[in-house]
Amino acid sequence: MDEIDSDVLTRFSAIVGRANALKPDEAGEGYFSEPRDLFHGKAALVLRPGSVDEVAQIVKLAAETGTPVVPQGGNTGLVGGQQPRSRREILVNLSRLNTIHEIDTVGRTMTVGAGVILQTIQEKADAADLFFPLSLGAKGSCQIGGNLSSNAGGTGALAYGVARDLCLGIEAVLPNGEIVHGMRRLKKDNRGYDLRHLLIGAEGTLGIITGAVLKLFPKPKGREVAYAGLKTPEDMLKLLGLAERHAGANLTAFEFLPRIGVEMSLRHTEGAREPLAEPQPWYVLVEIVSQRSPDEASETLEALLSEAFEAGLVTDAAIAQSQAQADAFWTLREEMSWAQKPEGGSIKHDVSVPVAAIPTFLRTADAAVLSAIPDARIVAFGHLGDGNVHYNISQPVGADKEAFLARWDEISRLVHAVVRDLDGSFSAEHGIGAMKAQELAATKAGAEYGAMVAIKQALDPKNIMNPGKVIQN
Repeated sequence: MDEIDSDVLTRFSAIVGRANALKPDEAGEGYFSEPRDLFHGKAALVLRPGSVDEVAQIVKLAAETGTPVVPQGGNTGLVGGQQPRSRREILVNLSRLNTIHEIDTVGRTMTVGAGVILQTIQEKADAADLFFPLSLGAKGSCQIGGNLSSNAGGTGALAYGVARDLCLGIEAVLPNGEIVHGMRRLKKDNRGYDLRHLLIGAEGTLGIITGAVLKLFPKPKGREVAYAGLKTPEDMLKLLGLAERHAGANLTAFEFLPRIGVEMSLRHTEGAREPLAEPQPWYVLVEIVSQRSPDEASETLEALLSEAFEAGLVTDAAIAQSQAQADAFWTLREEMSWAQKPEGGSIKHDVSVPVAAIPTFLRTADAAVLSAIPDARIVAFGHLGDGNVHYNISQPVGADKEAFLARWDEISRLVHAVVRDLDGSFSAEHGIGAMKAQELAATKAGAEYGAMVAIKQALDPKNIMNPGKVIQN
């Protein structure tokens, strides 16, 4: 049967009420398009539950009727994990689960619904004189349930870890409709298997995350941000080692950017300005904090740059003189992905390799890509401190966009072969979704992939939870 029976749709609609059960033409394109325009979703119905109980009722009915369910948060994912694929599927959008239930300033936790926007969490923590470190370019629209479901990384992973490391407890609905009441604020809880870690990063294939308890941190008293210009990736790596020796755990970001990427951000970001007086081949964005004072953070950064200049690692540098300038520095980095879109087609990769291997990866991948497409514009940037490279390739100037994008699989095979040779991963922080499920099945070690399939079959024997994502089926 190509479509869901109308009586079944009526039963689904009754759970959330007519106003929150939208037919595709009522819902609008916002639910069915995604940032890269690679996946165009379609579904029988969009449901917007307002409570975990409604989510549980939806999933129970889905299990009873064999109806596939696709959970969705802010719809900012980049691998198609949040997009339904047929009129046989129900899209469950969690935006209405947007309550901040509690902020515990003593235990430094925040208890939230899955639909709370990441930037809202950051702002509420700040207002309580605390700090939530997960941050990414889509922070103004992505939701914490999706961040956890995809195990988002972001710019704070160097010091604070990824989404998995920032979550103490989970509330979720399993594929049979049962609710996991795991909203605990405990740092130590050793009672057997931890479903929290199984559900985080599962991209909705093992259940729907509906709430979480998040770790908060003391708000730094000092924060310093600098842009430094360098000649080579090898110099960037040496500067990272120097920064770690000077700042230790207070080094909270170490991002690298190529000149071509900065130029794109300057062209397409309103108000963007050159970070340094003269163009540089490579840039590093460094952030250092202090829990003691602004002076300590400033002194640490100045000592770092002074030694870096003496060692010949840095050719120029600028330290932000205000919060506004620090934000402007960060904007150049955060807008780099979006600034590639006006330049035409972009073949994108989210890879990780051992930190020490980043210069080798860049050199080898560049050679492979330019051999295939000599005029390609390579925009490789990302999180040097944790080995995560966003290796993006913009089409040659004047090239045909569709013809260029048609070579996506070919070019990805070249890039991912270099990643494998360096014992890296073809998915660092964006997840697997629909885009990478086939490659995961082909490249994941047999025992590991077999265990993943067994877990999926055990928890979701009817394969109703986000089918075709992560696990190929």
